Amino acid sequence: MVLKSFVEVHPDSHFPIQNLPYGVFKAEPGSEPRPGVAIGDYVLDLAVVASAGLFDGPNLKNSDCFNQPNLNKFLGLGRPAWKEARSTLQKLLSADEPILRDNSSLRQRALLPMGKVQMLLPIAIGDYTDFFASKHHAKNCGLIFRGPENPINPNWFHIPIAYHGRASSIVISGTDIIRPRGQGHPTGNALPYFGPSRKLDFELEMAAVVGPGNELGKPVDVNEAADHIFGLVLMNDWSARDIQAWEYVPLGPFLGKSFGTTISPWIVTLDALEPFASDAPEQNPPPLPYLAEKESKNYDISLQVSIVPAGQKDACIISRSNFTHLYWTITQQLAHHTINGCNLRPGDLLGTGTISGPEPDSYGCLLELTWNGQKPLSLGGTTRTFLEDGDEVFFTGCCKGDGYNVGFGRCSGKILPSPP
Repeated sequence: MVLKSFVEVHPDSHFPIQNLPYGVFKAEPGSEPRPGVAIGDYVLDLAVVASAGLFDGPNLKNSDCFNQPNLNKFLGLGRPAWKEARSTLQKLLSADEPILRDNSSLRQRALLPMGKVQMLLPIAIGDYTDFFASKHHAKNCGLIFRGPENPINPNWFHIPIAYHGRASSIVISGTDIIRPRGQGHPTGNALPYFGPSRKLDFELEMAAVVGPGNELGKPVDVNEAADHIFGLVLMNDWSARDIQAWEYVPLGPFLGKSFGTTISPWIVTLDALEPFASDAPEQNPPPLPYLAEKESKNYDISLQVSIVPAGQKDACIISRSNFTHLYWTITQQLAHHTINGCNLRPGDLLGTGTISGPEPDSYGCLLELTWNGQKPLSLGGTTRTFLEDGDEVFFTGCCKGDGYNVGFGRCSGKILPSPP
């Protein structure tokens, strides 16, 4: 029997009762931020639910985790509390449960129209790491910059490669992105170029939100890593390819990445994604024992990128990919991150890196889609090699269930010109 909510949910909605993703919102401009879950076109205010005494299980009954300005305290409680919250919320919102359905005063306070609230970053992000986990993306980047003889470095097949990103410039969907300024490759004997980036790009990624962390010096076992991951968000790790190409040798990305990273407002839990789990790709050579999983899985999440070119109204779909294209799983990424004793904390964000598929229309960035600007992309009467001022980029992600969707909403950002 399909679980249904008393809240009307459109069949195309990303937020049925099977999903219940978590976010943080302001009910009005001057109000305090507080946690909520999405149900249809509404946000369920978890502070109201908690103050009504409706979280009555052993893990949440006396907790103030939903009276916080972010989700970090709830994330730190771990999987037993997450499962208890999910079970309680699904019961409260189900069609045959009268507690909320038949209490008009409580229902009016607890259920707020999503279009009237302001969504905020759902977590306080202490640290942000970005991986490089898609084999297709790694291969394409290698072909573009190094040629066909050795497109993927040998270490890539043994190590989930990553770099430490900048947490301070992670922003919520809908935030404008100012075109960064920086240095680029010199032409001939001239000095390096300096000015607004000429090769501004998006990167289609997702990110794992860390729940309970680990103590410094104590790695997380790869087969227990899922208990340290609360859920996933969509992520656009904007990239200035010209700045990146000039600076990344020998230490890797810096200013080419740190000017802005956008995430979607709703965290979809691993429990909601579990029905869409799929086998991860076979890894050859087999990973070292500390990365060898008893069950190695990805999730069947369809991903889509659209651009509304500057001055136009209509969006053009330019890429369709899938989370299943990741070579290194999110649990392997987390376990590898801690193998040297590095301590993760609730609210840390682990980006997957660009998720590209095997076909040209499934590539996850303009660097690949236009082959570093050599093959301009057609967009509704105009063309692009890289992003121009005024362009708006939208990501969506969705799992298709039997009569319902489990989706992420969207992750969007518009490019503003560099200041003079």
